[in-house]
This record gives sequence, structure tokens and C-alpha cells, in this order.
Amino acid sequence: MLRRAGRPKPPTAPHRNRRTVNAISDTVADTLETAARAARAAAAQLARAGRPSKDHALRHAAATMRARQETILAANQADLADSPALSAAFRDRLTLTPARIGAMAEGLEQIAALPDPVGRTLAEWDRPNGLRIRRVAQPLGVIGMIFESRPNVTADAAGLCLKAGSAVILRGGSESARSAAAIRDCVAAGLREAGLPDAAVQMAPTQDRAFVGAMLRAAGLIDLIIPRGGKGLVTRVMEEARVPVLAHAEGLNHTYVHAAADPAMARAVLANAKMRRTGVCGATETLLIDAAIAPALLPLLVSDLCALGCGFRADARARAILPDLPAAAEDDFATEWLAAILNVAVVNGVDEALAHIRRFGSEHTDAIVTADPAAAEAFLSGIDSAVGLWNASTQFCDGGEFGFGAEIGIATGRLHARGPVGLEQLCTYRYRVLGTGQVRP
Repeated sequence: MLRRAGRPKPPTAPHRNRRTVNAISDTVADTLETAARAARAAAAQLARAGRPSKDHALRHAAATMRARQETILAANQADLADSPALSAAFRDRLTLTPARIGAMAEGLEQIAALPDPVGRTLAEWDRPNGLRIRRVAQPLGVIGMIFESRPNVTADAAGLCLKAGSAVILRGGSESARSAAAIRDCVAAGLREAGLPDAAVQMAPTQDRAFVGAMLRAAGLIDLIIPRGGKGLVTRVMEEARVPVLAHAEGLNHTYVHAAADPAMARAVLANAKMRRTGVCGATETLLIDAAIAPALLPLLVSDLCALGCGFRADARARAILPDLPAAAEDDFATEWLAAILNVAVVNGVDEALAHIRRFGSEHTDAIVTADPAAAEAFLSGIDSAVGLWNASTQFCDGGEFGFGAEIGIATGRLHARGPVGLEQLCTYRYRVLGTGQVRP
């Protein structure tokens, strides 16, 4: 969701509007302004930096991350030790491993290998009066990134913003503060190595919740806010922000197994869509299955997922086939479990599947499994989701899987960007008009 606000001149100290839901002290407001002004200056340098220096910074940051693996892991263990009461899904999102650190470093290298999005000519045309008009990609400026427990977001956001020529102020959850700081330090080392200002990637200097409020009110200092986290975080940001917001709703994703689905494919796709990683926003939360094939196929699907440790919430038609399945309450179909729980509903054809998705979905990611191209087209045309898939797992809704190198989040609104947000989506544009002395009559 993108909400636009005007961009007034940056506030001066005597005239700041400090009225927020949570009062913002002078100290917090001053701290935010100092960070944002440093980011603005750094963004001006990044906007002029060529691809070689940005790519050098990214590659050095990746190498530093690998070299400091033990330091990052130690910081992560300290974060985990301070949060013993986390849910299993939350703990999984917070946990770093050598493989995950390696993946973060590889992600930075992949971003470096991508074309520079800044300065691209997006469109070009001539007018009858001889004017030549170009639409050219340019950086957004200063981005405020507010996220919760995923420390890898630090690397993804820093790398993407750097390559897209924008500075970023990162405010992660307190649970991941040490991990995020250790990762940011690696990126800062890359920036310094490339002769770029390390203020281009900053961590919020305080975990005070009022700092988030200050970011949300910083029109003129921050150009775009991107929240990445649970419903509570996104709701607060959307309610309080005076800065444009690029956000996503919950991942209330569906996998619809159509009557013409290949059974083996349906079993493989659903198992991956639900159980590969249950705590990611691309995980399937609801299985929709056609009544025509449900008596034969649903027991196999349930058996597969039971073997992987999945639980269920089933509607009456599904329980008529498998009476031992727990009954679903209506609210269950509107719940993003982020856990090994799957809602199950039996439907009669594409139209009923679409009606269910329109009622309960969040316009994030939905998939159909079918061998019938007409059914697939009807489904993909009928959903409003940012990402629709045919014969593939919903967990492919990911910037890396889309070839973006990484993503800064998933956008589910209707303006500016939808789906995984990568380099191109982190740019805006301006017009360059080339004349030969024309004057307007």
C-alpha cells in the first residue's frame, strides 16, 4: 500500500510538530533530525555515484560479512538469549546460521551484478515541435525502513537502497538489535572501502518507540517509509505516517487445487507452499480444493502434511471427507498463522474459489494448480493479488526468486509497486526535455 503525502520543507527546530500518538521528546526528535540530515547528504553523494563504486561497496560488504561470520553469530546468540519466550515462528525468523549469513552475502553480490537502475531511460519520444522527452529513473532519496525480527532485512534493505542510490535509516525490532548492528557494520565497511559515506546506511541509534513516531512524522526529511513486519506494525505506520508509505498487508495466501490438477504436482506444490518455511509471508495459509476431486485427493494431501507436522482447520465439506480434522471457525480463514497450521475449504470450481479469496484474502499471493489453461487464466485474471502463480508454490513470491537479487518487502497496494520490491521499484523518475530553442506559443 502506498500512501502519498506532500513534501514540505524540512522542519526547523523551533517549529517541529511533535504531536504523535506517543509523545516525541526533544531529544528523540533531534536525534532523528540529525540522522536524517546526514542521510540526505549521503543520498546526494550516492545519487551521483557511478555503478563501479556502488558495486565495489556491495562486494566488499559481502566479503566483510563472511569474514565476520563468528561476530555476527555471537551477536545473534545474544539476541536469542535475551528473548527466550519467542514463538517458534518468531524465533526462526530471528535466528541466523552460517548458511543464512552466506545467503545474505550472496544476496549483496547478486545485487552488485545487476544493472544500475539509476539513470535508465524508461521512455523516450519526440513531439511535433521537435522537443525530445525522456523519462529517466532516479533515486527516491532517503528511505526509512521499520522492521521487526528478521536481521537479514538489514542486509537486503541496505544493499538494495545503496544500489538504487538512496540512503536508508533502519529501525529494527529490539529482539534483533545486536544482529542488525553487526550486519550494518559490514555494509558500512563496504561503503568506506568504496569512498562512499557510511551515513548512507544507518541504524536507529535508539530502541525508544518514540523514534519510530519521529520517523513517521519526518516529512521533508524522509521520502518514503517501508514497514516490514506484522499487522500491528503496519497498522501503526499507516495510521500515524505523515510520510509516503510502501507497505504490505498480511500474507493470507491460498493454494487452489483445481479439478484438473495433476495429483502428484498438487501434493508437491502444496507441501512446499505450506511447510518449506511456515513463518514467511509467502507461505500458503489456506488450501482450496475442488469438490470433484476432494474425496480422492484431500486425504493424500492431509496425510503428506501431517507427516511434516502440520495441523489443520477445516470447513464442513472437508470434514465430511475427513471427520477427524478440527473444525474451522470463520475467523480462522482470516488468520495469517505463520505456523504449521493450514486452513482447508472445499469449493465448487474457479468462481467459488475466487469468491473465497476475495472474502478472506489480503491480495498478497495466490496460486492455482491445474492442467487446464482456461481455468488457470480465469483464476489469474480473477484475483486481485500482487502475485498469482500457476502450478508453482506461493513461496516463490520472493525478490531473489524473481531475479531481483533481494527484496525490501512485498507491496500489496495499487500504486507505485506491487509484489516483491527490488531495485527498479526503489526508483522514481523525472523528465528530461531536450530542445533546440523552442518557445511555447
